[in-house]
This record gives sequence, structure tokens and C-alpha cells, in this order.
Amino acid sequence: MTNQFLWVIFPYVCIAIFVVGHIFRYRHDQFGWTSKSSEFIEKKQLMIGSLLFHLGIIPVILGHISGLGIPKEWTRAVGISDHMYHMGAVWGGGFFGVVTLAGMIILTTRRFSVRNVRKLSSTSDLVVNSLLLFIVFIGVYASLITNNVTPGFDYRDSISVWFRSLLIFRPEAGYMASVPLTFKLHILAGFLIFAMWPFTRLVHVWSVPITYVGRSYILYRRSPRAEKR
Repeated sequence: MTNQFLWVIFPYVCIAIFVVGHIFRYRHDQFGWTSKSSEFIEKKQLMIGSLLFHLGIIPVILGHISGLGIPKEWTRAVGISDHMYHMGAVWGGGFFGVVTLAGMIILTTRRFSVRNVRKLSSTSDLVVNSLLLFIVFIGVYASLITNNVTPGFDYRDSISVWFRSLLIFRPEAGYMASVPLTFKLHILAGFLIFAMWPFTRLVHVWSVPITYVGRSYILYRRSPRAEKR
């Protein structure tokens, strides 16, 4: 029952909250759909931390998508051996994971240690920052340490197959039975952040200002009354 809850019920509940929560918040709280920037309070740490985080997180996300979604047979079919794929995933993913981790450490330290930034932060901001830091840290640890001290373990034979079984609504919790603890913590924390997402500042991720590209310039003109003065 524990395996069924952790690897079947919990993921589906988190995904359901993620979807329904976004719809609810968009319909009832569009004014709060913001990142609540604190740049005017402290800029240097924010700039460095944000740059490192975003430079690292994009390749990390792409690596997760390919690693979880693409079966071994497909990569073999295009001439990528298992060893080659493993080296790229571990060391390439590990590198970008470390970059992301460095950014998260700076951003989290800034949020907790800079007095005015902390005063501006809500409880959810502090929780999200801490949880994201944990997710990135445990992911880097699993990639660089657990992968190298657990002989014979290949996440594409267990985690990836389990994840794809969720997507087709035929969940197989048994694939997660022998997965190392660090990977399990990384996955559970990842689903938890998805459940929290709609109710935190993370919603600003979906507010990409694409329309800015074609939008007319804003013109500022002095009023005739001000000119007379």
C-alpha cells in the first residue's frame, strides 16, 4: 500500500492539483499572478543567482524530459550506446545541475539573509525556495554520487519506465521498489513542488511576455498644463 500511495496515488494527486489549481487561480486571482520582484531592494546577488539558475535549469529540464521520456531502444537505434548516454547524462547533467545548485544557493541565501528581502517574502516564498534548493541538491547528489556508488543501477530501466507508465495511465509502482533513496526523495519532492506551484510565485513562469515583441512603444508626453508651468 505504501508503494501504491507514493508512486501511483501521490503523483496523480499532485498533477491534478497542479492543473486545477492553475485554472482556479487564473480565474480568481490574476492580479496576484506575479513574481513580486525584489530587485529594487538588492540587485547584485539576484542577478548572479538568477543567471546561474536559469542557465542551468533549462538544460536540466531538457535532460529530464529526454531521460524519462525516451526509451533505451530509441537512443540505441540512432547509434547512441548505453555507456555514451550514461556518461552524457551523469556528467553533462551533473555539470548543469551544479550550475543550477549554485544559483539556488545564492538566491535562497539572499532571501533568508537580506533583511528587507526577507520582510518582503511570504511564508510560501521561503518554503518554495527551500524546497527548490533541496530538490536541486538531492538531484545533483543522486546524479554525481548515487549513480557512481550503486553498481548496476540504471534509472532508465526503472524510473523512466515507471514514469512512462504514469503517462499512459497504467502505473507500475513495482519499478520503483529497488530505486535508491536519493532518487526517490528527488522525485517525491519534485511532485510536491508541482502541487504547490499554482499557489506560489512560481506561476509567473507561464507569464512569458511574448506579446512585448510586437507591441507598440509606450510614448510619454508632457501635458500642456505642465509645460505652461
